Amino acid sequence: MSKKALIIIDMVRDFIEPDGKLYIGPDADKVVDAISQEIKRARACKQPIIYLCDLHEKDDSEFEMFPPHCIVGTPGAEIVDALKPQPGDIVIPKRRYSGFFQTDLDLTLRELGIDEILLTGVCTNICNLYTAADGRMLNYKVTALKDCMSSFDEEAHRFALKEMEKTLGVNVV
Repeated sequence: MSKKALIIIDMVRDFIEPDGKLYIGPDADKVVDAISQEIKRARACKQPIIYLCDLHEKDDSEFEMFPPHCIVGTPGAEIVDALKPQPGDIVIPKRRYSGFFQTDLDLTLRELGIDEILLTGVCTNICNLYTAADGRMLNYKVTALKDCMSSFDEEAHRFALKEMEKTLGVNVV
């Protein structure tokens, strides 16, 4: 039987709140509500909950493509209040799109005996897609909870879900 962990990607103020530096738009509240329900389900099943949080230095090279966002020590880098971690939850900072790239995510999952990750969060076509790809390359079973994902680009959101399913073999539900 599969041992699962709920992964919550970039549910931070700069993406979710209307005054955030890279606000995803009106779907933000819907995604927060859907993820909140998944957190309740995961807690009831005693599944680990892992937050992946975009976190940059103020001179990060990513700012050549995107406006400065999620800078260390700023309110924009904080997880939104409605989804705040509880004791026992794991928070892993990341500087690049994939939650696996140069972070402790893979090591943490292996130490917990996890073989399936349930992905939620934003942005579907950026951090969610690349985390899903790396998860599959590392032989994890990956499930994308589409009602718990969004992006500031609806067409790219739909493309990413299709890419996850058709190319990567992700279970999109």
